[in-house]
Amino acid sequence: MGTFFNKIRTSLAGNFLKVGQNCKIQPRVNFGDGNEIEIGDHCMINEDVYIQKAVIGNYVMIAPNVAIYSSTHIFDDINIPMVLQGKTIDAGCIIEDNVWIGRNVVIMPGITIGTGSIVGAGSVVTKNVEQYSIVGGVPAKLLRKRT
Repeated sequence: MGTFFNKIRTSLAGNFLKVGQNCKIQPRVNFGDGNEIEIGDHCMINEDVYIQKAVIGNYVMIAPNVAIYSSTHIFDDINIPMVLQGKTIDAGCIIEDNVWIGRNVVIMPGITIGTGSIVGAGSVVTKNVEQYSIVGGVPAKLLRKRT
């Protein structure tokens, strides 16, 4: 039964964003407004994921409760409520091929996660991640390279 519903979810998502072949999209995935989101082939996106704007490569695994952002709020003027100051310019994320993003990860705007990398559960990614790196923590730091 799960395969049937996955086909429905993937098909529906394909109506408003680019989704590659053989992808699995679990329930309650939120694609923001759907603009400028591309998902490569053989990707697995688990439940309760939020993707604001991103290009996702092939063979990417995204665990539950991940948030991938493309903008944040402006807060520089203390005389104006933050909610009225607007947002920064959209800067989508790039998740390259063969990446594993662990549960509860937050990826900030404009970040690139390099090919073959792993982002540990609970991390907040504020800087680009080089290829074949394992990062973790708040903020995420290099733990080791995959060799």
